[in-house]
Amino acid sequence: MKKIIFIILIIVLILPVLAYEVYMPDEYKYRNSNDNLLFVVDFSNSMGEYLEHKSKVNTLKETLNRILPQISPETKVGMRVYGHTCNVLAFNACRSSELLVPLGENNSHAISNAISKLRPRGMTPITYSLKQSVKKDLAQTTGQKHIILLTDGGENCDESPCEYAISLIKTRKDINIDVIAFNVHDSDDLAQLKCTADVTGGKFIEADTNAKLFQSMQDLILPHKQVEALIYATE
Repeated sequence: MKKIIFIILIIVLILPVLAYEVYMPDEYKYRNSNDNLLFVVDFSNSMGEYLEHKSKVNTLKETLNRILPQISPETKVGMRVYGHTCNVLAFNACRSSELLVPLGENNSHAISNAISKLRPRGMTPITYSLKQSVKKDLAQTTGQKHIILLTDGGENCDESPCEYAISLIKTRKDINIDVIAFNVHDSDDLAQLKCTADVTGGKFIEADTNAKLFQSMQDLILPHKQVEALIYATE
């Protein structure tokens, strides 16, 4: 009886393994030539604050300088920044958003050069920046469109990125927004940012340390090696 039970146990353990074919991809660089990757990055005044003895903006620049060269040169990459200008009028401050580097291949060096000259100065017009990204920056592109939004705070221009994301997905299924909340602790801000990612099928990551920021960016752009199991039906 014990022998029969042992044989049955072995069969139960082996059959699920036989139902899978293990596939290990050879290429781990970000996506392919049909992809469009747009960074939307916070250069508002609070990015000048220090975290772990270093300004958050300098940590951001160093992180991007390490990550960008690892992206496949065939991927179209662009950079939009916001909060990088100082405006007395709130109307202008809430439109401080600029496409610094248009989408294109082999853009890593251009992006690194462009952000090296910027200082954190203004407000945090997240929703306006996302609207400009969709209406203008990604307007002439085909294929999947991927936005990586990085911010160290919530919207402060009387708009809601969550509400915009909800309205966006009603007509657009080709845009994903990943959100990195860099040293954000306000619960309402976090809820808005998480909603923005969730409803568009993106990822939401809280990065509370400099090391976590680098890891978050790496996870979003350069997925770690992993084994994918493809299930095949057994007869």
